Amino acid sequence: MDKTELAKIPQMPSSLGEALESLKNDSEFLVKSGVFAPDFLEMWIEKKTAEIDSLRLIPHPKEFELYYDV
Repeated sequence: MDKTELAKIPQMPSSLGEALESLKNDSEFLVKSGVFAPDFLEMWIEKKTAEIDSLRLIPHPKEFELYYDV
């Protein structure tokens, strides 16, 4: 399959950050159908974004292996 055909196929988010961004951009159907309240979705996105931000501050084990392993 070439890149043009592949671009037509919807892709799943590859990270929690991408999933949250997709949820921000396309959550009207969840509110409209009554599945979630708008306040709940906003709170959920903020909470998960804060989790992502806190994890960014912690070195990954691979970083220790690459840079701090003696």
